[in-house]
Amino acid sequence: MTERTSSTATASPAPGTGFSARLPGLGLALGIAIVATVVGRFVPLVGAPVTAIVLGVALATIRRPGARFAPGITTASKFILQLSVVVLGSQLSLAEIGRVGLESLPVMLGTLLVCGIAAYLLGRALGIIGDLRTLIGVGTGICGASAIAAVTPVIGAVSIDVAYAISTIFLFNVAAVLLFPVLGHALGLSQHAFGLFAGTAVNDMSSVVATATTYGPAATQFAVVVKLVRTLMIIPIALLLSAWAGRRISGREGGDQVALGGAPQRRRPNVFRLVPWFLIGFVVVAAANSIGLIPQSTHAPLSAVSIFLITVALAAIGLSTDLAGFRRAGARPLLLGGLLWVVVSVTSLGLQLGFGLT
Repeated sequence: MTERTSSTATASPAPGTGFSARLPGLGLALGIAIVATVVGRFVPLVGAPVTAIVLGVALATIRRPGARFAPGITTASKFILQLSVVVLGSQLSLAEIGRVGLESLPVMLGTLLVCGIAAYLLGRALGIIGDLRTLIGVGTGICGASAIAAVTPVIGAVSIDVAYAISTIFLFNVAAVLLFPVLGHALGLSQHAFGLFAGTAVNDMSSVVATATTYGPAATQFAVVVKLVRTLMIIPIALLLSAWAGRRISGREGGDQVALGGAPQRRRPNVFRLVPWFLIGFVVVAAANSIGLIPQSTHAPLSAVSIFLITVALAAIGLSTDLAGFRRAGARPLLLGGLLWVVVSVTSLGLQLGFGLT
């Protein structure tokens, strides 16, 4: 991080801040999204979101965007994606959200439990212990990079473990976007069943939306609600990990800390900060739709706007692909991530079948 001095009366703005600094990256993501939208109209089976992420990855592989594109790409991949989820709330009502949440709860909790157990056992078998195993397990079981970011300060994970975990999760997110719709059609899953499958078996929100959008609008709406409810699982998991980390630190350093007259320091999770702002925005917009504040005539245009925003965000995510990060991560974290991805996918489909939700 560059240090700033106060030797001048007027400080120079930090690089990468301000709207103008974001324009190059936003423009690049927007251009890819426009091309992807055109391609998606000619190849609707693939669709604009998947096309955008493929084009972004291809461009990043050929020539990774320079530093001047980074602020805009980051804004597109995070804020614009979150905004698209808020807009999606205009297609639903609070009654639908509650019904979907209750209906998906057995599958959601079942996949989370199985993923946690599998992460522990498979991680030990592969020799991946400690924080990296926890991060990959939480990222796969809950919501990808968001869950990893939420629990990192709670368990005190080092940056290299965070980078490995995010790289691993991202790889299988892309795989899910490309493979799950094909699998869904092969299995004859309904829009409802595929939405539940995508919402419980895909990690990051971006990939959930991209995967379900390719399958159909009904699948997208269902998957988004399932995924948002699943995101709330960050709160109890972060609290449990906080308690576990506190016991681990106390057991390892308690004697020394008592001798020094202090207590081990750790970061306690703020429950309110663990709830993403876009989840609140989604519920607020859905509430507005429930009481008739959003006219029916605007639903189709708002749906189109949401899909285009998703396409822009996925173009940026594709541009952010770090192939070198995959190489640095090595084979074992990737293998653990792949095995957990398969375990969660099979568990999701199996629980749906068992509860008669297909």
